[in-house]
Amino acid sequence: MSLEYLPFIFFFIALFYSSIGFGGGSSYLALLSLVLTDFYEIRSTALVLNVCVVSIGTIMFIRSGILKLKLVWPFFVLSIPMAYLGATVEFAETLFFIILGGALLLAGLFMVLKFVRTDLNSTELSKPKKFILGGVIGFISGLSGIGGGIFLSPTLNLLNWKNARVIASLASVFILVNSIAGIIGLNVAGTFIIDYELLINLVIAVVLGGMLGSYISTKRLNLRIIGILTAILIFFVGLRLILIHGFDINI
Repeated sequence: MSLEYLPFIFFFIALFYSSIGFGGGSSYLALLSLVLTDFYEIRSTALVLNVCVVSIGTIMFIRSGILKLKLVWPFFVLSIPMAYLGATVEFAETLFFIILGGALLLAGLFMVLKFVRTDLNSTELSKPKKFILGGVIGFISGLSGIGGGIFLSPTLNLLNWKNARVIASLASVFILVNSIAGIIGLNVAGTFIIDYELLINLVIAVVLGGMLGSYISTKRLNLRIIGILTAILIFFVGLRLILIHGFDINI
């Protein structure tokens, strides 16, 4: 895949993900892993793009009053420090791509689950459960460069926690704070690597896509089909990374 096509592709990724409260980090990582060789650059770029996309959605959710701090703050207590800690971990390139592949496999599976179960009654989670869930997903986010919303949102849907709009607003902020914590962690570890010429083009693309996606009514798109197809792509790239870097099998 040529780098010149990435902004165009990333525009549509941001448009779709922002319309359901995600940042698109899993798809950014999946595509970047096909065209970039520096694994720290892949992780750094994906986290920056996450921040650009979900900042727009977060502002909209706050202004609309959907996001209630008293409901969501426990998810951030451990997720922020754990995302920072995960980002500071340094490991060999092969191990990173195996971890990334595993994270993408999980992301693809979780994304399918999100679209399989949607009509659920609201229930509550205890604060300790929110602490633990946020911390585990936050650490995975920091390690891989995925903001974590793609893991958190389907999990909360499966656990019957609140309605889809509340979960989407939480996922947006969750991705934002974890991505920022991850960027700080990469800087502290000295592994924040960016090709600024490429980044500027991608940022423009995802900001435009994120703005459009935040305003488009989700009822006008068949998000279930698009989501499942996206999940298949993410799952395939994750499997490919594991086979190549774990078993030296190129597919």
